[in-house]
Amino acid sequence: MPENANQQIPETITVHLGAPDQNAPNVTVPFADYVKNVASSEIYPNWPENAIRANIYAITTYALNRIYTEWYPSRGYDFDITNTTRFDQAYVDGRDIFENISVIVDELFNDYVVRQGTVNPLFTQFCNGTTSTCAGLSQWGTVDLANSGLSPYQILQNYYGEDINIIMNAPVENIGESYPGTPLQLGDAGNNIEIIQDELNRIARNYPAIPIIPRPNGVFDTATEEAVRAFQEIFNLPVTGIVDKATWYRIKQYYTGVKSLSDLISEGVTLQEAQVPYESVLRIGSVGTPVRLIQYYLDVIAYFNGVFNIIPLNGIYDQTTADAVSAFQQFYGLNDNGEVGQETWNKLQEVYRNTVSSIPEQFYGNRAKLYPGYFLSEGMRGQDVTELQTYLSFIADYYNDIPKIPITGYFGSQTRNAVETFQRLFGLEPIGSVGAVTWNTIAQQYDFLVETET
Repeated sequence: MPENANQQIPETITVHLGAPDQNAPNVTVPFADYVKNVASSEIYPNWPENAIRANIYAITTYALNRIYTEWYPSRGYDFDITNTTRFDQAYVDGRDIFENISVIVDELFNDYVVRQGTVNPLFTQFCNGTTSTCAGLSQWGTVDLANSGLSPYQILQNYYGEDINIIMNAPVENIGESYPGTPLQLGDAGNNIEIIQDELNRIARNYPAIPIIPRPNGVFDTATEEAVRAFQEIFNLPVTGIVDKATWYRIKQYYTGVKSLSDLISEGVTLQEAQVPYESVLRIGSVGTPVRLIQYYLDVIAYFNGVFNIIPLNGIYDQTTADAVSAFQQFYGLNDNGEVGQETWNKLQEVYRNTVSSIPEQFYGNRAKLYPGYFLSEGMRGQDVTELQTYLSFIADYYNDIPKIPITGYFGSQTRNAVETFQRLFGLEPIGSVGAVTWNTIAQQYDFLVETET
């Protein structure tokens, strides 16, 4: 029954004290206090304990589903849930809480129900079972089931099916809105891109005019841009190919719709879909390419700004890296926790790109240019692609395995194959697109070979 969790429970939830379109105030309360309030409003404290527990699981999971699907924010509202039972579950601001319910909620508020093989909270619809009935849990019905000896898990299975699990002891963190805080566009990479690619591909099954993204690998390539443009055209958004806040939440809205996450038959986000290639927060103990990317950005920034120290580019998020991140955060007025979350990542990208764009041409001489600040991938064209092809073609004169490519300024299949071959030869992940780590490795080899010739 139980599964270990890597999902998060929000510290707070924002409740609209009325129907969605009603002019009513919002209140933001601790998530556990919200569950206690709803449970005290929806059920009775003298019910059998197993019935109370089953209802608390359903109440908690319902609220989490609203939060994780961003049901209301994706429709332009500034709250997570309403207190109107016609739409959601009862919440009475300022009401007294039953003591035994409070104790049980303190134990269970970070446990929730999922469909087996999925990670998102199930849409645990429920009703009282007397004056109203529904396809989900019957609150009064749980009393009879508990009196007959069923456990909370068995009670939930009775209503939501045999194929459910309970995620237990999920960590409590400040989740915030999912929009990354800056528009996503051609050349960007990371978790947020992978999320958008997966969601667009799922929407495309219902809207065939949206082209399938063939390589949903977290890199915003031309195929992703085309899919975004098609989505924007279908849903009457400005057709820019850029995922701004409006497009981000419209994608969320329609993804939620086609996945039926708001219905009892929730498909859920599968474990495979949830496996994105980058950690959402990089901190001490993190390793790999994303860490090398952060270190590379910090080193380039430090080279042109003497306030910062250059650090080893080793792919290990150690104390030295954390100290460098903290110094960067202090300099730019960010929360200096030494970790790279979305806000710090956005600022790192901004500062790096501004730094590179301000470097005069004569600075480089015969050396390769610095990484332009965005991923190069198949379908792109321009001066940066020309530079990349120039470096690869020169390196190919020394490495027979790397195919010689024409310098056209267009990133086609020949360039992709050359990139993949280079990445394999130099121990990089052969993804066929060029981020900071691949670009830097190519540049180092190019510079070394040029110096050898002279």
